[in-house]
Amino acid sequence: MGDDVSLAGRTVLVTGASSGIGEATARLVATEGAHVLLVARREDELDRVRTTIEVAGGRATAYPCDLTNYAAIDALVERLLAEHGAVDYLVNNAGRSIRRSVALSYDRFHDVERSMAINFFGPVRLTLGLLPAMRVQRFGHVVNIVTWGVQMKAPKFSAYIASKTALDSWSRVAAREAYADNVTFTNMRFSLVQTAMTAPTEAYRGHGATPEQAARKVLKALQKRPIHVNTFAGNVGELMNLLAPRLTEWLFHRFDRRFPDSRAARGDDAPAATRPPGGAGSGARPRSG
Repeated sequence: MGDDVSLAGRTVLVTGASSGIGEATARLVATEGAHVLLVARREDELDRVRTTIEVAGGRATAYPCDLTNYAAIDALVERLLAEHGAVDYLVNNAGRSIRRSVALSYDRFHDVERSMAINFFGPVRLTLGLLPAMRVQRFGHVVNIVTWGVQMKAPKFSAYIASKTALDSWSRVAAREAYADNVTFTNMRFSLVQTAMTAPTEAYRGHGATPEQAARKVLKALQKRPIHVNTFAGNVGELMNLLAPRLTEWLFHRFDRRFPDSRAARGDDAPAATRPPGGAGSGARPRSG
């Protein structure tokens, strides 16, 4: 979009702001002079983040809200518009990640339902509520924290990647309709980030970017407003899916066999090699907020 846009004096709403990428983004954005609107379920944690920002000289306001509750989202939108007129920037960060193979998901359709609830329906309803005021003031930007899985289609993330892909695609269409009103969207297709969401998977421990490193990329996206932020590996995976789909299927199948379901996904402490496929368990990673 050209030169960096200053955040000074702007309102920036961050969902899932009570921890992880959301908290790090809120704290960083506040140092740029923005008024940060903190949204998450946990009021006590939001107050902690707000206090931290204010002690550092920034400005923040907390708005506790369960983003799987449509009535709560509508009430939040009404309050935000009444208090701020329009929100300049929206960071849809709150989400849930579930790493569980399809073989362990036959009787767990609720994994799909709860993934869609927080990763797609919630942010879309919130965006729809705030979008008209953005278009009227002829400025707005929405940043969606999605995943490189949108490009890679990695095994064991069927519910998670499907929900994030839905948000990615919905936003691309919305961006084209709102283009003339100077309202833009960025889909941030992050790779692994060290948060509470990755903790249940043993193979991920000690790997990936920190929330602070991710937040710096979010800040850059807020300032430059690109259409998407990809990783090199994600681009390679997307290209392979297009140019050599059958080979890519085989390679990802081999990858899938090499890295079994976590103990959390299996629902017990049995070693992966002794646990037959098909059982149920609790492998959901905590959602932000």
